[in-house]
Amino acid sequence: MEERIYKKMAGTSAVFVPADLSGPSPIERDGLAWTATELSMPSSRQALQWKPPIDSALALEGLEDYDPPAAGDARYVANLGIALVYIGKIRGWVAISHFA
Repeated sequence: MEERIYKKMAGTSAVFVPADLSGPSPIERDGLAWTATELSMPSSRQALQWKPPIDSALALEGLEDYDPPAAGDARYVANLGIALVYIGKIRGWVAISHFA
């Protein structure tokens, strides 16, 4: 199976979404690309701590002020239609929509 490629979401400092995300592209057009391995993605959803859903991925960065994320925190993001997990090693959020 081919490994998913991620790009940083435009307008954020550390939110990574699939480079082939359908719909209007939220990715940085000239940005670097990363693999799931490079982003230290977990291998399953089993160890994730699910938090309440949010409307926009941009709100993830505001959480640091009042609800700092911990490694393994996961949130569904309505405007993207995907869930993201916080990866402590990279201090960023990565899409987990590929899990079954």
